[in-house]
Amino acid sequence: MKKIALSTLSLALLGAAGAAQAQSSVTLYGTIDTSLTYVHHADSSGQNLWALGNASGGDLSGTRWGLKGSEDLGGGLKAIFQLENGFDPSSGKLLQGSREFGRQAFVGIDGGDKYGTFTLGRQYDPLVDMVQGITADNYFGSVFATAGDVDNYDNSSRTNNAIKYVSPSFSGLQVEGMYALGGVAGQTGSGQTWSLAAAYNNGPISVAAGYFVADNTNGKRTADSNGDGWGGTSGGTFDGSLINLGYQTAKSINIARIAGQYVAGPFTFGAGYSNSQYKNDGFSTFTSTEKYNTGQGFANYQATAALLLGLGYSYTKSSGNTAATYHQISLGADYNLSKRTDVYLVGAYQHASGNTLNATGTAVVNAEASVGSYGYSSGNNSQELFALGLRHKF
Repeated sequence: MKKIALSTLSLALLGAAGAAQAQSSVTLYGTIDTSLTYVHHADSSGQNLWALGNASGGDLSGTRWGLKGSEDLGGGLKAIFQLENGFDPSSGKLLQGSREFGRQAFVGIDGGDKYGTFTLGRQYDPLVDMVQGITADNYFGSVFATAGDVDNYDNSSRTNNAIKYVSPSFSGLQVEGMYALGGVAGQTGSGQTWSLAAAYNNGPISVAAGYFVADNTNGKRTADSNGDGWGGTSGGTFDGSLINLGYQTAKSINIARIAGQYVAGPFTFGAGYSNSQYKNDGFSTFTSTEKYNTGQGFANYQATAALLLGLGYSYTKSSGNTAATYHQISLGADYNLSKRTDVYLVGAYQHASGNTLNATGTAVVNAEASVGSYGYSSGNNSQELFALGLRHKF
C-alpha cells in the first residue's frame, strides 16, 4: 500500500511539474547582420577603407543573440526576463564594453493590458523604446542616424541599475518612465539616470516624445581618445568620432526628442527633432554647455512586397562651447529573400563645417564629417559610406 501511495504521489508531482512547464516559455533568438563596407575618408588621415562589417556589429540591426522567457503567475501577471548579447560577426568579439549581456539583462513583472510592465536591470531608456521605432533608424539603421549619435538616435547608450515602468495602452496612448540608481554612497544623484516618454499610435499616424537625463560620476572624469571620461549608469553617447568625443567629461547629457510618422499606402513619411545638451562643471575639460539641435526627415517606399526603398536627410547644428554644422543625406534599399533573411544596400554622404573640440577636450579643431554613428573620423570635412549587407534572423 505504501508503494502505491508513493507512486501515486510521484505521478501527481510529475503532472503538476508538467502543467507548470506548459505555462512557462523560454525563447532563443538572434540576428546576424554584416556587410562589405566602403568608407571614403575613414580615419584622421583621410584614408579610405574596405572592411567586412563595422564597429557597431551591424548596419540595419546590431548583431545579437538572446534568451527571453515568461512564467504565468496567475491573476493576469507573468514573470519575465531577457538576456541579450551583442557581438561583432566579423571577429566574434563581444561589444558593449565586452559585457556578456551588454545589450539587455533584466527581470520583471508583466501585467498586460491591465497593469503594464515593471522591469529591473540593464535596459534601453524610454526614448529608445517610444521614439526610435518611428524614425528611419527603425528601417535602415546606423547609416540614417544622427551625426555622432549625439542624441542617442541609434541607441549607443544603455542604462544599468534601471527601474522601468511601461503603462498599458489607453486608446493608443502609452507612457513610460525610468530611473537608474547611481549607487555612489553619500552621493545619491551621482551617476543617476532618469527618463520619461509618451507615444500615441492611431492607424496611420504615430507620434512620440520624451526627455532623458544621464548624470556622469565625479570619480571618472579624465578624458582620453577612447571615451573613458564617462562613467554614469547610462553609457555615454560617444561613437569615437570628433563630433562629440571632446565633451565626454560632461557633468550630464540631457536629451529631448520628438518624432512623428505617417503611413499612406506604400509610402511612409517621418520627421523628428532633438535637442541634446552636454553640460559642464568643475570636473569638465570644457567651460560652457555644448548644445546640438538636430532636424531629420525621411520617406520610404514599399516598391514590392519584398523591396523597401528609403531616403533621409539630417541636419545637426552645435553651439555653445564650439559651433559646427553637419548635413547628411542617406539612401537605403532592403530586399527580403524570405521571412528571416534579407539583403540590403545603404549609403550616405555627410558634410561638416565649423569647429569642435579634439578627442581629449583640450583644444579647438576643425569639425570633421563622420557618417551616422559608425565612428569613422574622416580627417576631412566630407565623408561617404556604402554598405552591401546580409542579415539573418533566427
